[in-house]
Amino acid sequence: MKSLIAKKIGMTQLFDENSKAMGVTILDVSSCRVVQVKSDEKDGYSAAQLTIGSAKNVVKPLAEHYKKYNVDPGEALFEVPVDDETPLESGKEIKVTEFFEVGQKVDITGFSKGKGYSGVMKRHNFSGQKASHGVHKVHRAGGSIGNASYPGHVFKGTKMSGRMGNQKKTIQSVTIVEINEEKNYLLVNGSVPGNKGNIVQVTSAVKVHS
Repeated sequence: MKSLIAKKIGMTQLFDENSKAMGVTILDVSSCRVVQVKSDEKDGYSAAQLTIGSAKNVVKPLAEHYKKYNVDPGEALFEVPVDDETPLESGKEIKVTEFFEVGQKVDITGFSKGKGYSGVMKRHNFSGQKASHGVHKVHRAGGSIGNASYPGHVFKGTKMSGRMGNQKKTIQSVTIVEINEEKNYLLVNGSVPGNKGNIVQVTSAVKVHS
């Protein structure tokens, strides 16, 4: 299995051999467990359903699904591809050391922080209009979006104000700098999409950047 899910704990810093500080993100894999294992013979493809954390209020169909495989309900369900060599069974606790190692490059996918409804200066880094004499109070406005008489409409994709954040984002080629085997923590360099407590998917890097 080249992919697992983890819960974002937050950020801290580590020091290298030259006493240089490095910002790292802590990912908790301690409650990650297998719910269902899918096979080529039965389902037509190989995959594993993973969950993490615990949830009390679960809709009945989902609760029955967890009950069928004798697994406590989690906060979310993720399906990840697996190979035939990966020994998995329902209820198995995922250990980071079984699938990843220090120095390995991984891709991390999660939902970015939601910023709500934002203007063009915050959302698209517009410089804004002049604040000099003679300019009305439109300093943070986006300006004209028209295009004369032809084709007479606003083009799709025009940068305007709107909802910002809360989008699925992937950070590629992140390095695993440390693994806490006792707590089942994963420490990666740099930031990771989302708020503290968000669930992210960690996958072996598709493109390894130097």
